[in-house]
Amino acid sequence: MARLVVQNAVRQAVRDAGCNCAGNFADSLSDRVSALVKDAVTRAQANGRKTVQSRDL
Repeated sequence: MARLVVQNAVRQAVRDAGCNCAGNFADSLSDRVSALVKDAVTRAQANGRKTVQSRDL
């Protein structure tokens, strides 16, 4: 699956919090987001919907 987070935005958010960001952090975050999306889609389909909603998270 394609990268689902914007690396520069992630790095800036980490910097704004006063920390440094490892090079692989955005990739790991994107993997987590992909898993969340997949689970939300599965839940929506299980409930007979084609629209994924916030409650599916």
